[in-house]
Amino acid sequence: MLATPTLFKEVFLFKSINHKDKRGSFSEQYRRIDFNKAIGYKIDFCQNNLAHSKKGVLRGLHYQLYPNAQSKLVNVIQGTILDVVVDIRKGSPTFGKHLTQELSDQNNLQLFIPRGFAHGYITLSEKSIVHYKVDNFYHPQSEGSIAPNDPELGIDWILPETKWIQSDKDQKHPQLKDALVFDYKQNLYA
Repeated sequence: MLATPTLFKEVFLFKSINHKDKRGSFSEQYRRIDFNKAIGYKIDFCQNNLAHSKKGVLRGLHYQLYPNAQSKLVNVIQGTILDVVVDIRKGSPTFGKHLTQELSDQNNLQLFIPRGFAHGYITLSEKSIVHYKVDNFYHPQSEGSIAPNDPELGIDWILPETKWIQSDKDQKHPQLKDALVFDYKQNLYA
């Protein structure tokens, strides 16, 4: 796994080395010791999630609040998505800023999203299979969300909003200014 820093010093892009031969291909998608060394602290992933989506499905922007906050390591098994990360740590110098990254089954990229950031993605290909690891279990009472079309965020989702397919719940997210967020000084790994 090759790690590359991003706009946010806490968010990393990982590239798996793909070994190909006449049989097909092989790559190490996750190696704990290398991963923890790259991000600078220990993460203990406890659950794997898999989402199947068709073109235009927009999931997010989601997060869980402390004490049930989650870090995620996201990769695409099939298709192409635009992955979006938003800094929601009030007081952070990058609060409200976002990062977009295309992830696909062709580019072998994975995105690490730590606690304190909202996450969402839209499927750009005809269908996608997205896999992600999390370091905390889902707790409905800790769920947080932000509207993906919040004008203050100014996210370019590539597909027009008229093509978005969202759950009823995802269509009712508040704007960032009205959402519950993290405190930048809060120790999210205590």
